[in-house]
Amino acid sequence: MDQNLQYSDELGPFKVIHLYEPSVDLKAVLVVDNVALGPSVGGIRMAVDVTTEECMRLARAMTYKNAAAGLPHGGGKAVILANPKMPKTDKETLIRAFANGLRNEDSYIFAPDMGVDEECMAWIRDEVGRVVGLPRELGGIPLDELGATGWGLAQVVDLVAVECGFNVQGAQYVVQGFGAVGKHVSRFLADKGAVLIGVADSHGAICDENGLDVSALIALKNDGKSVVDLPDAKKISNEDLVKLECDIWIPAARPDVIHEGNVQDLNTKVMLQGANIPCTLTAEKYLHEHGVLCIPDFIANAGGVICASMEYHGATQKAAFESIAEKVTHNTQQVIQLVNERDILPRDAALVLAKQRLDKAMSYRRYSLFSTAPHFL
Repeated sequence: MDQNLQYSDELGPFKVIHLYEPSVDLKAVLVVDNVALGPSVGGIRMAVDVTTEECMRLARAMTYKNAAAGLPHGGGKAVILANPKMPKTDKETLIRAFANGLRNEDSYIFAPDMGVDEECMAWIRDEVGRVVGLPRELGGIPLDELGATGWGLAQVVDLVAVECGFNVQGAQYVVQGFGAVGKHVSRFLADKGAVLIGVADSHGAICDENGLDVSALIALKNDGKSVVDLPDAKKISNEDLVKLECDIWIPAARPDVIHEGNVQDLNTKVMLQGANIPCTLTAEKYLHEHGVLCIPDFIANAGGVICASMEYHGATQKAAFESIAEKVTHNTQQVIQLVNERDILPRDAALVLAKQRLDKAMSYRRYSLFSTAPHFL
């Protein structure tokens, strides 16, 4: 565990909990990074290769995201080491065991993320009740069904198009990861007249310089198929997807997909981070130095957690989406302004915004709570 101490600093993590229940093959980690602003909220990610390190990095991203968005919540993240495509009965057993293992951990509010959906949140509600992203039938605002994160990303595109000198109408974009975030941002951008020319999911990548049919792609995914099953589309490698010339390149899947080994191949005006930590810091510096505007994750993709927070506090769907548009637009404008005024990385500009609120909130708390080493349980 000592190797993870490199991720501790004055902000956190406040708590790191490992869960293990061999009877249901449960192996999971919860990281509560910082609770100065309130109880932490962050999604549960299910995958066979997630790590404690990844969980800690994602939890920190949530701390910044919630702070920058002005939410009364700290940052947290949970990961479950399992195949999200396991039989439904097995998944329900695993999710319920996970929830029960954290029944008394009131510093964390459960939320959906990759491999975990609204139905999983309903199971958690049945067990512990401390959850957001619920199905509509249970009074929730279903984030994935409505595309809250994708909606926020689409608002950011309107701003970056002006900043970078292109029109959204006719703009070409690429989406890496066609899940809950990727398919909805594609839908919203298509409605604005932008053209999807390349897309990938876990089974492969396709492209068409004349435009891919977003509605057909969504229908394929809803039927449990892959984007590569789209008729007449050209199949390409994931490496070639990075090289496609476009106006907007949107990573919407796993961490670190753009890194030192491939960032030189990226051929875009804007990287809009739909996923959390999809690009290494070194790669972000390279993009900035080469004139590519890179809007960081905790600014660009905050729509989901804004919606989740508002659901938790009783807001309507209409109010939640209005708040997403307002907060994401305002924060993006501030980041772009700071980048232009100070000639700093967009991520550094975003951190200025987040840390101002965090520092103020932490000054009201017992500072010793955060200045000690993290708790590993």
